[in-house]
Amino acid sequence: MKPEIAAIKKPGKILIVEDDEGMRFFLSEALQKEGYSFHSVESGEQALKEVEKEPFDLILLDYNLPQMNGMETFARLKEKASEQVVILITAFGNKDLAVEAMEQGVFDYFNKPLDISEFRVVVRRGLERAFMQKEVNRLREGIGFDRILGQSQAIQDVIDRVRKVADSDVSVLIRGESGTGKELVAQALYSHSQRHSGPFVKVNCAAIPQELMEAEFFGYEKGAFTGAHKQKRGKFELANHGTLFLDEIGDMPLVTQMKILRVIQESELERVGGEESIPVEFRLISATHKDLEKAVADGDFREDLFYRLNVVSVVLPPLRERKEDIPLLVNHFLDIYRKKFKKQLEAFSKEGMESLLHYSWPGNVRELENVIQRCLVLSYGKIMENKELLEVYPNLAEVGQHVPAGSGLQNKLEALVSGAEEKLILEALQEENWKRQETADRLGISRKSLHNKMKKYGIE
Repeated sequence: MKPEIAAIKKPGKILIVEDDEGMRFFLSEALQKEGYSFHSVESGEQALKEVEKEPFDLILLDYNLPQMNGMETFARLKEKASEQVVILITAFGNKDLAVEAMEQGVFDYFNKPLDISEFRVVVRRGLERAFMQKEVNRLREGIGFDRILGQSQAIQDVIDRVRKVADSDVSVLIRGESGTGKELVAQALYSHSQRHSGPFVKVNCAAIPQELMEAEFFGYEKGAFTGAHKQKRGKFELANHGTLFLDEIGDMPLVTQMKILRVIQESELERVGGEESIPVEFRLISATHKDLEKAVADGDFREDLFYRLNVVSVVLPPLRERKEDIPLLVNHFLDIYRKKFKKQLEAFSKEGMESLLHYSWPGNVRELENVIQRCLVLSYGKIMENKELLEVYPNLAEVGQHVPAGSGLQNKLEALVSGAEEKLILEALQEENWKRQETADRLGISRKSLHNKMKKYGIE
């Protein structure tokens, strides 16, 4: 019967990582009887090599492995394929380890000795999760351009340019103010590129402290510095054969720029504390809200790196320059968040939409999305009138805009002052990359005062 059963192959490929020969044989027999395709190895190191050769839908991973235990292996697997579905095999009664493993992202676990009925169910569920994740990824890749919303000529020009360069392998620099959708453009470039099956590694250069940048980008060897208890691959290695997206590249320190340039030019790197040159090859996409030409002229950005990044430039227009797209974006965000927040709000009154259209939107599409979420949470009916809208978001009552008829002079003044203050705080936060202490210093107030004002205006 075995040949007949083995011939009926179920979809999915499974990797067994188990050093015990008896358990490895038991797992192999069980999977063969169920009709699954599988491969088995004896160590975490071998598992990592196999994953580099070919993708697996499910990994059965023993915890008690030699040299590198199951959780250490799992951490390395996540670096190579973050959405990998893994089931951990643990010793009987080790419940705390199992719970910790699932918190780290392991899909499920078995205790030894294995219950064959439970084994069948969990393996089937694990493969279902893997197939579902593949479908989600496929759909995401298919809607890359659809996520860049807008009917204006300005945004259509952006989409046309992105389509032209997506399938090439040139470096692309995405430019635009904060909140204009630079990451969406980077995702579209990746999804429609030759490297769409490889990793897409995102790095926010403004969010990494300068002293940690080298370790984050290049990785490090075990013992390279205090706290380096194990080897770690950096962002460059993780992006190998895929795409690296460096967001807010204009905030990268000069010393790091020089080292980054070397990797781009030579396609190799050395980990911190290492001596081996490691080849890397990836497509580079970067983004910034800063004027890099000015930064080059001021000596804050390397000219040679700028030309490496800026092979093709995509410039995103601010929302104030494509206001004809606002109704489309409003309806899009209403559809998304109405379901999420279980609210009835379907539209804005004519006056309310005029307020949305006349506002300058310093935070661009991100600010508009925030406002729509706020309106949904605080709304009561299906239509939001202008008076209610201005109460929800006083910024819209900026100078020159409509203030509700019947409002007293004091109320008008308070609305205008509050709106101006909120706008000033929001602009300062964006210019300081949402770093609160720097923003407070810029505004000349304490961090506590900034916190209270952000809470007052609902700025997140």
